[in-house]
Amino acid sequence: MESTYDLSALDYHTARALLEWQVELGATEALLDAPFNRYEAPKEAPKSKKSAAQPAQPLPVQPVPEVDTAAEAEAAAKRANSLDELEAALAAFEHCDLKRGARNLVFADGNPAARVMIIGEAPGRDEDREGKPFVGRAGQLLDRMLAAIDLDRAASMSEDAVYITNVLPWRPPQNRDPKPEEIAMLRPFLARHVALAAPDVIILMGNISCDAVLGRRGITRLRGNWQEAFGKPVLPMLHPAYLLRKPAAKREAWADLLSLKARLGTLS
Repeated sequence: MESTYDLSALDYHTARALLEWQVELGATEALLDAPFNRYEAPKEAPKSKKSAAQPAQPLPVQPVPEVDTAAEAEAAAKRANSLDELEAALAAFEHCDLKRGARNLVFADGNPAARVMIIGEAPGRDEDREGKPFVGRAGQLLDRMLAAIDLDRAASMSEDAVYITNVLPWRPPQNRDPKPEEIAMLRPFLARHVALAAPDVIILMGNISCDAVLGRRGITRLRGNWQEAFGKPVLPMLHPAYLLRKPAAKREAWADLLSLKARLGTLS
């Protein structure tokens, strides 16, 4: 209990008597210098008015700038001055989601100095596993087709050799067809690949290759008709996988091979 009497105005004995009386009542501390009547004090001290807390404002979301993947690919491809540099640029290219699901980058196979450059569609399961184009059943058939006109991907002489690549260097999931945006994104690498390899003629194997290089599909109508792309003579042909499904079409493939052999003869 606290004492609120002002004892300083009383004589010593009176003050002492009052103090002892208060101690007997239980007053043990004197907290204030002046008396304070707590019965007249307000029941509750007024609370200071605080401004209502303002809700936290979220930070403005900065829009993520869209990346022009085709422009990024073109810039990366142009910086490559050799096939090795181009392969390294493709390996470092992070804008194609196909890369995340593929085992290997499938860049090319054969002799880079070859007169004939074959452009396939996209790697399959076997190609993805081995990191080379046309190594499955379709690739084995292609090798036999080329051997029929004295061409070989393993040949060291450019006159007898072929050089093989694909429109896409990574396998699409479940071997699905490449999407138009994937073809457009990676086409600058393909164009640079042709420029660096500098073949005499280009063979387009299948619909996807014709779409990527000529901007058209319909391989059964396009096949066998020489055209021009990348500044080179271009011959669309039926894909070996198509020939495995439809062996009767091998007659048209043989005619195209003879046309290729004749064209090489005129360019030699």
